[in-house]
Amino acid sequence: MATRFAGVALSIALFCSGLFARSSYNVDEKDLSQTFKKLDVMIPMRDGTRLHTEIFVPQKVQEPLPILITRTPYGPDDDAKGFAKVLAAAYSDFVKDGYIFVFQDIRGRFKSEGQFVLLRPLCGESDHACVDETTDTNDTIEWLINNTAHNNGRAGVLGISYGGWLTVMALLGQDPHLKAVSPQASPIDLWLGDDYAHNGAFRQTYAFNYEAAMERSKELTPFEYDKYDQFAWYLALGPLSNVDKRYFFGKVPGWNQLVAHPNYDEYWKAESVFPALARLHRLTIPTLSVAGWWDQEDFYGATTIYAELEKKDPDHLNYFAAGPWNHGGWDLTQGNKLGDIDFDNDTGKYFRAKIEAPWFAYWLKDKGSLPSQIRAYTFQTGSNTWESYQQWPPQEGVTKRKLYFHSAGELSFETPNDSNSQAFDSYISDPRNPVPYLPRPITDTSWTTWLVQDQRFASNRPDVLDWETGPLEQDVTVAGDIVAHLFASTSGTDSDWVVKLVDVYPEKYSSDPKMGGYELMVADEIFRARYRQSFEKPASVTPGEVIEYTIDLHTNNHRFLTGHKIMVQVQSTWFPLYEANPQSFVPNIFQATDANVQIATQRVYRSERFPSSVEIPVIVH
Repeated sequence: MATRFAGVALSIALFCSGLFARSSYNVDEKDLSQTFKKLDVMIPMRDGTRLHTEIFVPQKVQEPLPILITRTPYGPDDDAKGFAKVLAAAYSDFVKDGYIFVFQDIRGRFKSEGQFVLLRPLCGESDHACVDETTDTNDTIEWLINNTAHNNGRAGVLGISYGGWLTVMALLGQDPHLKAVSPQASPIDLWLGDDYAHNGAFRQTYAFNYEAAMERSKELTPFEYDKYDQFAWYLALGPLSNVDKRYFFGKVPGWNQLVAHPNYDEYWKAESVFPALARLHRLTIPTLSVAGWWDQEDFYGATTIYAELEKKDPDHLNYFAAGPWNHGGWDLTQGNKLGDIDFDNDTGKYFRAKIEAPWFAYWLKDKGSLPSQIRAYTFQTGSNTWESYQQWPPQEGVTKRKLYFHSAGELSFETPNDSNSQAFDSYISDPRNPVPYLPRPITDTSWTTWLVQDQRFASNRPDVLDWETGPLEQDVTVAGDIVAHLFASTSGTDSDWVVKLVDVYPEKYSSDPKMGGYELMVADEIFRARYRQSFEKPASVTPGEVIEYTIDLHTNNHRFLTGHKIMVQVQSTWFPLYEANPQSFVPNIFQATDANVQIATQRVYRSERFPSSVEIPVIVH
C-alpha cells in the first residue's frame, strides 16, 4: 500500500473537483421522472463484489437504444426524486437523441461493495483472478447488455477527470460491446505534467491541501490557514521539510511517502498511464479525447493520451477536441467566458450539441455522418472560431518559426547576430521573495481561473524578464506544439525556469476597454534544472555554465491578432503553487533546510551562439 499514496492527493483533488462540478450544474427544473424509469441495481463483478448502479431508461422507447455509461468515485448527484441532475444539464443533448443512461459507483465508493483503491493499477496480463477498473467495466457492460431491456447491444463510456481516467481503463478492456469512448481531462502521469508536479517541480499547495484533508481525520477536513493570503502562509513555512515537524507531526503518512520520492522513480511510475497504454497494440474502439486550453489540472494528460493513441491508430478512429475551458469547463457552463476573457461563443454548449452528441450518435446509433477526414476540432482563441483538421497537430500549411530574444526586451523572428556569446539579460532570484502565480492575496477562489489571469502583476517585478514584439502588422496563428529553447545559467547549483508565451492586448481596446493592455498567458511551463539530463537521476548544475533547456510548452491553437503583441516571460519562482527551489543542490529537494536556501543570479542568453527562443508552429495564411 505504501506505493499507492501517490494517488491519494490526486483522488481527493478530483473528488472535490467533482463535488464542485456537480453542484455547478445549471439544471432544468423539468421533472425527470416523467422522462425516465429508474432502476437501482447492484451489479455483480467476477469476484462476487457488487457495484451500485443507477440505470435510467426512457419512458417511451420506440427502438433499441445504446447504453451510455459513466463510472465515478464521486457518488450519485440526484435530484429530490432520485434522478441524475446531469440528464437535465450536460447530457441534455444525449437525452434528445435517446440513450439508456448508466451511472456507477466504483468499488468501495458510496453504495458499492469492495475496497476502494485509488487509481487502481491494472492487473497483470496473466493474472486471471485479479480485478481492476478494466475488468469491472467489462463485467458491467456484459451484465447491462444481458439484463437491460430495449438495448441495441452497443455501449459507450465517457467521463471527466477521474472519470476520464476510468474511461481510459474501459478502453483497454476491449469489450466487444464497447463501441465508443470519450476520456475527458484525464491525468496520464502525476509527476511529469499533471496534478502533483510538472517536470519534477512540485505543486505544493495542491498536494498539501489534499493530503491534509484526507489523512488528518476520518472525515474530509480542509486545512485551516491562519493567514488569509496563502502566499504569506507558505512563505512563513519555508522549505517543505518544515511541513511535518510544524503541522503534520508524523500523522499524515501519505505526505511523508510523497516527499520521500522527489524523483521520477517506481513510486510515481506505478501511477502512470503510459505503461497501461503500451499494452494497447492497435486502437479498435473510436475514441474522442477532450481537453481545455486552460485546464489547471490535467491538460498534459488529456493531450498526451490523444497523442499516444495516435501511434496506434491505423484505422483513423482517434479524435480530439479542445476548447477555451478550465478543468471540465465544457461540461458545466455555456462556455462563453473564462475569467475576464470573452470568447463571443457558447463554446461548451456548441461542443456538447455539435461535436460530442453527434459523435456518439454516429458510433452508437448509426445516426448522421461524420465529416470525411476530420479528426480534430479545436476552438481557436484570439479569432474565437471553431476549426477542424485532419489530425492534431495539423501538418499541412504549418511552418515552425522561432521568436528570438534580443537586447532591450525585443522579441523577433530575426535570428540574433550578436557575436558576443556573453550577451544576456539577468535577474536576481530570491526564494524568500518569490514571484507569485497570482496577484496577492492568493486564496482558493482563484484556482479555477488562474491560467487566464492578467500577467501584468508579474511584468512589473525585477525578477521577471520580458521580451515582446512590436504591434503585429498581420495575424499570427499558432496551431500545434510550442517549445522554448532557453540558454541560461545560474550562480546556484539548482534552479527552476518558468517560460510563458503571452498575448498582449492593445492599450486601447475599443470592443472592451477594460481589457486594454491585458497580458493573456497562452502557453506556459516550468522546468527543474536538476532533471535536465534525467528525470530519474537528478544532477547539480555547475554555477555559471550555460545550459540549453528545451521546455515543452505544450500544444495550442491561438491567433495573435493584428495590433496585439507577442511576449515571452521568464522567471525562476511561481509561488506558492510550486515550492520555491532553494537554488542549491541537495539530493532530496524536499529535505532542504533554511540553510540550503540561497539567492542566485540568473542569466538568459540571447547571442548568435546562445540564441534563446520560443518555437511556434505558424499557420501560413
